[in-house]
Amino acid sequence: MASGALTAKGPVGTVRDAMASPQAPAEPRPSAKSGGAHLVVKDLWKVFDHGGRRIEVLRGIDMDIEPGALVSIVGASGVGKSTLLHVLGTLDVPTRGNIAFDGVDVTSLSAGGLASFRNQSIGFVFQFHHLLPEFTALENVMMPGLIARWPRKECTARAVAMLERVGLYERLHHRPGELSGGEQQRVALARALLLSPRLLLGDEPTGNLDSRTGQDMHNLFFQLNRELGMTLLLVTHNSELAGRAYRKLRMIDGQVVEEK
Repeated sequence: MASGALTAKGPVGTVRDAMASPQAPAEPRPSAKSGGAHLVVKDLWKVFDHGGRRIEVLRGIDMDIEPGALVSIVGASGVGKSTLLHVLGTLDVPTRGNIAFDGVDVTSLSAGGLASFRNQSIGFVFQFHHLLPEFTALENVMMPGLIARWPRKECTARAVAMLERVGLYERLHHRPGELSGGEQQRVALARALLLSPRLLLGDEPTGNLDSRTGQDMHNLFFQLNRELGMTLLLVTHNSELAGRAYRKLRMIDGQVVEEK
């Protein structure tokens, strides 16, 4: 099973100990040795036709997110933050523009190639956990591995390790309805981490949690970023979460500007 600072029984302490620190300063810049993805976006547009009316949600966005960066994306409701995240995560296709993932233009991949790339390279955590209610925490976390046709034994071992990493080793066989909101969101995070993605995208991942549980989740996100080196982009309305990020981007009128 996984061990270390974030394991339920690791040498440094429990997950609760690791997440219990008060409001933390901004996270450090990513290491040059980071295993996270390098994301380069050029002239990204997303346009919708609504009853003959052209709605430009994303308007020529350019971004360069270095490997291992921890970036928050903020802005008023309805400015396109979720749309941007869905396009970056290849859940939606851009109207125009390019998204390069470690130098590979993912917008040029076939539907099958894109689905395989997404499952293996990108993790998602949404405001609503989207767990399958009839399955246990362990079975929910195993899903990406089963879809990727991992051997079941390997998939199970990896899922147990991920649940231990997020502090839920004692809750492996509980169904979502038997878990608290924070526990459900940690199951969703463990599921997102199962295939060791190089890019983790969070869309208001603590929006439905109380302040204490949300703070715990914030600390867990940042500690995972430091330990695993993944690139992390979080859309959020939470000022504390946004302020801790190494970079803070703001969406205004379909474009992205960097806040100093």
